Amino acid sequence: MLKKVDVLMVGTGEYTTGYVGGTAADSDKGAGVVALTMFDLRRRGKVDRVAMCGVNGKKFPGIRNHMKRNIEEVYNDMDLTCETFPGDDEVNPKSYISAAASCKPGDVAVIFTPDDTHFNIALECINKGMHVMVTKPIVQTLEHHKILAEAAKKQNVLVGVEVHKRLDPFYADARDRARSNLGNFQYMYAYMSQPKHQLETFKAWAGKSSDISYYLNSHHIDFSEWTLAGIARPIRVTATSSTGVAKSKGMDTEDSITLTVQWQNLNDKTLGCGVYTSSWVAPKSDVHSQQRFFYMGTKGEINVDQAHRGCTVSEDGKPFASVNPLFMKYTPTNGYFSGQNGYGVRSFENFIDACQAINEGKKKPDDYNDGSIATVHTTFQGTAILEAGRMSLDADGQPMDLIYEGEEDVDPIEIKPHTF
Repeated sequence: MLKKVDVLMVGTGEYTTGYVGGTAADSDKGAGVVALTMFDLRRRGKVDRVAMCGVNGKKFPGIRNHMKRNIEEVYNDMDLTCETFPGDDEVNPKSYISAAASCKPGDVAVIFTPDDTHFNIALECINKGMHVMVTKPIVQTLEHHKILAEAAKKQNVLVGVEVHKRLDPFYADARDRARSNLGNFQYMYAYMSQPKHQLETFKAWAGKSSDISYYLNSHHIDFSEWTLAGIARPIRVTATSSTGVAKSKGMDTEDSITLTVQWQNLNDKTLGCGVYTSSWVAPKSDVHSQQRFFYMGTKGEINVDQAHRGCTVSEDGKPFASVNPLFMKYTPTNGYFSGQNGYGVRSFENFIDACQAINEGKKKPDDYNDGSIATVHTTFQGTAILEAGRMSLDADGQPMDLIYEGEEDVDPIEIKPHTF
């Protein structure tokens, strides 16, 4: 068996712990994802030390009680031992520095924090020789993405983006069909939303340091980059938005953002078009997140509705729901957590497995640039599209061109306003 790894979780919010505003998140992640997964990986012998870092240490007593109720008292044999930074009586936005200092080369950092903090935290951990997984978007600018890629190469560590839709069996199959049978890229329309109450969940940063495009469009943009690798590259981005609901709540941010991306097929320079819409003002419905797309190539098309898998649940005292145990299966089996096959869990376990193999000398970080993991070295297009989208919005919808060094290159090097 490969040697266990130590894990530092940076971020204490909904996705890590399921704890929001002093209680369980009003979403499909009330028990969290990251911490639950790491405790289960420790139970199964892959992880040893677990640590957690946030900004406000005064939240930790509440978080511990929340995890005790939602993890320890629900599942058998869950050891919740977890070092926390900063102290329970401290507030320190830079506590990640001391947390990373407590780690050693080869340890793993899992970063789920507001978008504008990813760069500094990831760079600190990389420079400590740690492998790093960052929630999407990995960073907000192409410049920062390049710096992280260079640091990862220098330290010889694995740096990846947590884009779990790559492990959704419906998305993975659609990707393989598109690459195998559907010819050149023609058109894609993608939509992803979350309900209005998420504006309250994200009020600390919504519209101040990031937007809904970075948060949700990043999923389907990554799907396009992954699917079209070696087939097409993005060359122009134009953004439009809807406003009103967030601003009525005192949040200076867009309600919905649509990115129209011109893709160029590499083999014959023909063009395709991708339209990506995300929103956080949807009504509360049978699912927490609407997720669907339509993809068309020159030889066929695919429709995927991620939100509705033909499984619905009704319980007394709870609303009607379309559930997706393929993502996270929270219901225990014989008292044990049994969600290991969910793509929400596998996304992290695959990364931990890769880091174990690298630490043992059985693999190299570059071995994972094959699409099996969304590494920092293979996701430049996604960052460029998201940054160009923000630039287009700020320029009243002016198109932004993605600039490449050569005709066949696939990593953008610059973003420039389009001139007519």
